[in-house]
Amino acid sequence: MTQQVKSKQRVAEHGEVFTAEREVKAMCDLVKQETERIDSRFLEPACGDGNFLSEILSRKLTIVKKKYKRLPLDYEKNAILALSSIYGVDIMLDNAIACRERLFAIWDKEYRAICKKECREDTREAARFILSRNIVCGNALTLMCVDENGNDTAEPIVFSEWAFITSTQLQRKDYTFDELLNGDDASKKKRQKKEQLTLFDEPQADEEGKFLKQYISDYRRVQDNG
Repeated sequence: MTQQVKSKQRVAEHGEVFTAEREVKAMCDLVKQETERIDSRFLEPACGDGNFLSEILSRKLTIVKKKYKRLPLDYEKNAILALSSIYGVDIMLDNAIACRERLFAIWDKEYRAICKKECREDTREAARFILSRNIVCGNALTLMCVDENGNDTAEPIVFSEWAFITSTQLQRKDYTFDELLNGDDASKKKRQKKEQLTLFDEPQADEEGKFLKQYISDYRRVQDNG
């Protein structure tokens, strides 16, 4: 677990104070059932270098290991699914990079331990690509990507929804974060009467701009659709 404060300057300029390990575990315990669902999605809008997300990923991978440790191929696919369910935004570029590397290190350690000689380099590259899509350097208040100085750019934050549609085919759908959160207020109210909204609702006819692109590929080759 990283230290709670990196520098006084970062605290003064960005209010950056990381949550301690004890509090992270206690808060994750409040939603323990969800942290142990392989496909349950989590979004941390100020993820730092990954204190919460690393704990959630570790819990998910523990479940994957219990279920599939004797089946390397099934472990591989479900480990990818667990990784693809975790999202984060941070305004500091070094934090976003550190978070991606931290999550990959956790994932890769377990992957190598379980799959051993059956590990594949293209699967490892797929995991890195998923993290590059899911952990974004941006401003969670304005919903825009930021530059290396933390200033908003003209590029909106875009997240990818990942879902297996066959035993090996992984579907990626891209959505703007702005539209995911806001969309059309009227249509939201209508849908809220019927069901609870999730991070990735299917696009509606009156919500233009929410859904951007769709890709389908082997789960080991998602990086080909950069």
